[in-house]
Amino acid sequence: MKVQEYIREDSSNPYQEWFDSLDATAAAKVAVARSRLESGNMSNVKWFDGIGEYKIDWGPGYRIYFVQDGKELIILFGGGIKKSQQSDIEQAKEFYQEYKKQKKKVSEEQEKETKEKNKKDK
Repeated sequence: MKVQEYIREDSSNPYQEWFDSLDATAAAKVAVARSRLESGNMSNVKWFDGIGEYKIDWGPGYRIYFVQDGKELIILFGGGIKKSQQSDIEQAKEFYQEYKKQKKKVSEEQEKETKEKNKKDK
């Protein structure tokens, strides 16, 4: 699986911001979890409303929030801990809606460019 971090329209990266806030040991645990996602291991994942929550059974109960886009792509939205789980889930849902809007916009722009190119080629 290909794993990418979600980049917002303002160029911010919520996942990277969260990851950078972790101490070294927590960051190592999260990095291992990410590599497991890359290898397709979803054994610690719960799904709700299209959002995946990867649970890391260590420390304060770290979580990684993501969406699977097709069969080969995972988009990382961010993370959190058990204590902030509900607000982290709500934020992941907001990022998912933004992601879908961005993806639709890009698709429409590509379609428009293709039509214009086809007109010029005729």
